[in-house]
Amino acid sequence: MSDMNEMEETLAELGAYIAQKMPDVGADQVIAFGDLSITVTRDNLLALVRFLHDDSRLRFVSLIDICGVDYPARPERFEVVYHLLSPMRNLRIRLKVCTDEATPVPSLCEIFPGANWYEREAYDFYGILFSAHPDLRRLLTDYGFDGYPLRKDFPTSGYVELRYDEERKRVVYEPVKLAQEFRSFDYLSPWEGVNYVLPGDEKAD
Repeated sequence: MSDMNEMEETLAELGAYIAQKMPDVGADQVIAFGDLSITVTRDNLLALVRFLHDDSRLRFVSLIDICGVDYPARPERFEVVYHLLSPMRNLRIRLKVCTDEATPVPSLCEIFPGANWYEREAYDFYGILFSAHPDLRRLLTDYGFDGYPLRKDFPTSGYVELRYDEERKRVVYEPVKLAQEFRSFDYLSPWEGVNYVLPGDEKAD
């Protein structure tokens, strides 16, 4: 319990130090799930990240992850979540930025070159845009993919399937074809009275 209180005190001191040094950022802070979580606007994101990276007392020099979260009911439906690590302080920090489908978030590639593929993944799966990104294109889906598969309103089933066409040397979309008819299974084993004839049982007759 004392370790938990000590960690919360450390995170509270970290938040107070950031607020003191960056008063113009106007970020909301909360301690959640063992990390300091800061919600910042798009306009202030780069300034805050550069401060966290460069400040001699903080040195959050490692980018752990960038991911998207979709809240369709919100006016700005997406949250872009950043996790940074300070090896010097042995602390993590979480940053959150809200945006919509049309407004880009500043890219962190200038500060963290490793942000490149994280941001491409967020664009590929959510359609989140990043300004000043050097190569913002799909990463895991194919070039002709329609939609963004991790959005909450993305359909879970459809009427087309994709495959690689050897003749055309590219991925193609086609209507779904079933190799066999749908079958019903009763999920009962032969020992529960189902009239299955197992191999070898026909000799018993």
